[in-house]
Amino acid sequence: MAGEPDGDKKPSFLERQRAAHPSFDRLMRAVDRYQSQKGDYYAAGLTYFTVLAIVPIIMVGFALVGFVLAGRPELLDEVRDAIAQNIPGKLGGTVQNLIDSAINARSTVGLIGSLAAVYAGLAWMSNLRDALTAMWDYARDKPNFVIVKLKDGAALLGLALAMAVSLGLSAVSSGPIMRRVVEFFNLENIVGIGVALRIAALLFSIAATTAVFTWVIARLPREPVAFHSAIVAGMLAGIGFEILKQAGSLYLERVLVGPAGVAFGPILGLLVFANLTARLILFCTALAASSRANLALAHRPAPDTVVITPRLEIRDGLDARRGIALFGAGVLGGVLAAVRLRRR
Repeated sequence: MAGEPDGDKKPSFLERQRAAHPSFDRLMRAVDRYQSQKGDYYAAGLTYFTVLAIVPIIMVGFALVGFVLAGRPELLDEVRDAIAQNIPGKLGGTVQNLIDSAINARSTVGLIGSLAAVYAGLAWMSNLRDALTAMWDYARDKPNFVIVKLKDGAALLGLALAMAVSLGLSAVSSGPIMRRVVEFFNLENIVGIGVALRIAALLFSIAATTAVFTWVIARLPREPVAFHSAIVAGMLAGIGFEILKQAGSLYLERVLVGPAGVAFGPILGLLVFANLTARLILFCTALAASSRANLALAHRPAPDTVVITPRLEIRDGLDARRGIALFGAGVLGGVLAAVRLRRR
C-alpha cells in the first residue's frame, strides 16, 4: 500500500529473478551498462566509419584488379564473358565500364585510395577503441595526439593480422580443402561425411572468429584488460557473428533477384550488417565488464568538490527581537543590582 514504509516493499518479479539466477542478473547488468555507456551511440559512429572505410578499400581493390588485368588480357576477356553471362543488360555494361576505368586509372586510384584507406582506417580504429573503453568504464587519461594515432595504427595492423589468421583458418576448413583431405584418406564413401564436413567448417569458422573477437575485446581498449575475462564474451560474439553471416547470405540471395535489389540491396545490407556487428561487439564487451571481478576494477569518478562559503550578515539599526533581548537583559541586571544592595 502507499502508506507502508519503503522497507516493507516487496521486490518486483524482475528483482526476484535476478536474485535467483546469477546469469540472468549478469545479463541485466550488461544491458544496463550498455545503455548507460551509450552503446547505440557508439555503434552508430562505428557504422558510419565502417561504410566510410569501405569506399577507399574498394578503390584499392579496383586498382589491384586493374594492375592484374592490364598485364593479362586473356584473363580480362574471361572476366568480360562472365559479366556478359551473369549480369545482362545495362548493369553488365556498367560493370564492364567500371573495370575499364579501373584499368585506365589504376595508378591514380591506387594512390588516392591508399591515402583515404589509411585515414578512414585510423578514424575507424579510434572510434572502436573509444567505444570499447567506454564499455569497460575504466579510468583513462588524455595522452598526446600523435601517440594516440601511432597506437591506433599499431592496433589496426594487429587487427588486420588477426583477421588474416582467422581467414586462413577458415580457408583451411573450407569445402574444397576439406574434400581433398577426405579424398586423400578415402573417406568420401562414409555415410554423413558431407554433413560432418559442414559442421567441422562451421566450428572452425566460429573458433577463428571467437579468437579475433576475444582479442578485440581484451586488447583494443585504451586501458589494459585481463585477457581471461573476455573469453566467454568473445565466444558469444563469435557465435553471434556467424549467425549474422548466415542471415546476410540469405538476405543477399533473396534481394539480388532484380535491378533494384542489385542497386540498393547490398548497401542497405552492409549498413544493417555493420550496425548489428558493432552492437554485438559492444554488448559482449559490456557483458565481459559486468562480471563481479571486473566491476571491482571499474572506474568510479571522484565526488564533486565541496565549496564552503562563509555567510556574514550585517544589519543596521535595532530590530524588535534584539530590542526585547536588550530590554530583558537590562531588567535582569537591575533586579540583581537591587538584591545585592539590600544584602548590604
